Amino acid sequence: MQKNKLYVGNLSYSVDESQLKDLFTSYGEINEVTLIKDRDTGRSKGFAFITFATTEAAEKALEQDGKEHDGRPLKVNAAQEKERSDRGGRSGGFGGDKPGSKRGGFGGGKPGSKRGGFGGGGGKRGDRSNDRNRW
Repeated sequence: MQKNKLYVGNLSYSVDESQLKDLFTSYGEINEVTLIKDRDTGRSKGFAFITFATTEAAEKALEQDGKEHDGRPLKVNAAQEKERSDRGGRSGGFGGDKPGSKRGGFGGGKPGSKRGGFGGGGGKRGDRSNDRNRW
């Protein structure tokens, strides 16, 4: 985990990266400001990450926690590294049939999982031998 990277939350949606840099530059040199945006709309999600050149600068900047900016109290914490899963990316989508599976439906499932997706609808037509176990 980087000790010089901060999470800044509860931001006004109108705040941009240059405003964040201006707000935090008095604490020390900033290497990077990343304002998180919705990938579909491009609109800010209301939080950002700021990476300082030194741990000391990041620690000083923590004093912004709770201070008001654009009418909102900021939430400033040390950034936590996102837990990585070994699942890889999302899989599935419509269909969900897997080789050897009798089930279909939405969603697919995890790689290596024996589960299909939501719904059902897969399997052979007319094969009702297992109906009593379906519900």
